[in-house]
Amino acid sequence: MEGGGEALFLDGVGEVTVAVGDDGLSFQPLHQEVSSSCWSSIIMQPKLESKLKFSDVYAVELLEVGPVCEPWNARATVQGKINTEMNRFVIHTVTRPRKRPSPWVPCEYIFGHKDQQTCKTWVEHIKTCINKEQDRPKSLMVFVHPLCGKGRGCKNWETVAPLFERAKVKTKVIVTQRAGHAYDTLASLSDKDLKKFDGVIAVGGDGLFNEILNGLLSTRHTNSYPPTPEGFGYFRNNMKCQEHRNNDLSNSELTGDDANAISGSSNTPDDHEPLLSTTRSTGLDISSSDSSDEPCNGDQVPLVSFPNNWFRLGIIPSGSTDAIVLSTTGERDPVTSALLIILGRRISLDIAQVVRWKSSPSAEVSPTVRYAASFAGYATVS
Repeated sequence: MEGGGEALFLDGVGEVTVAVGDDGLSFQPLHQEVSSSCWSSIIMQPKLESKLKFSDVYAVELLEVGPVCEPWNARATVQGKINTEMNRFVIHTVTRPRKRPSPWVPCEYIFGHKDQQTCKTWVEHIKTCINKEQDRPKSLMVFVHPLCGKGRGCKNWETVAPLFERAKVKTKVIVTQRAGHAYDTLASLSDKDLKKFDGVIAVGGDGLFNEILNGLLSTRHTNSYPPTPEGFGYFRNNMKCQEHRNNDLSNSELTGDDANAISGSSNTPDDHEPLLSTTRSTGLDISSSDSSDEPCNGDQVPLVSFPNNWFRLGIIPSGSTDAIVLSTTGERDPVTSALLIILGRRISLDIAQVVRWKSSPSAEVSPTVRYAASFAGYATVS
């Protein structure tokens, strides 16, 4: 298997020598007399390459005994070796069309050998290699918006769900039932339960993604607030406001005065043209939920705070605009997004923190905070 490689049959190409390198597999036609035929077969099929990178392989599995087809345009074949029943295994990888490199599409390489144990050995070895890709998720929470984009949410998830299943990525799927469903679920989730997942996926549009973003950050974002605007003299300094915030995050219940301050109507004299609503049900107040329901003792699960390097957010586009996806992957393609998530690809995304200050003592609990990732996507140039 190492070094010089091993002879296998590649479906649609013929007999090849497969070698394992540090970063992937490579194969060459075994018989020089049919070399040009095999390479012509590869060239004619845009899906096939002569080297497979482990970073692009998302699954490998054994198949039942079956035929391995001859080269697509071969005139000469090795007698008795092609198009016969044999043991097989398949490598699932990704490829990009040559004329349009942005979308990713699944691609299969089917190899055959007369010995079943040889196929099993290859499968186990390739699994070991792709499992070394540490950035790949193992367990994800998935929120599906059933009404977004004219009802495309559920349909798109049905399309990409088999990819996650094949890649052995566990998914906990929640179909949202109302506005704020995703926010309430994540804001009330204990850190112990959140640590069971490697990330959260939105199957919807920009609105669902931002709702998930706020549900995660509302009680877990650790950075300080921006300076108090001039003229809002109630907060003498930013440290006092941060102290109130820390107190809120360490208590699971609010006092009567605090609750009244949070549930105040947006048309009261305390609110001067509010940027955001202050109701708890919409999830816009950061003190609406405790960050952990575990007791404070030596066995307590460490708090989850953001930003961090291990937890990911993903989006499978199903909305009407999909500005976030277009600004990151360049494609409104659910399959491309699903494959990028499965393979653990990452890209940094700027998040805007919007803080609304009040001018009355009722704002002492904390300012109203919202996070957004799609401001730039809706910007217009004048």
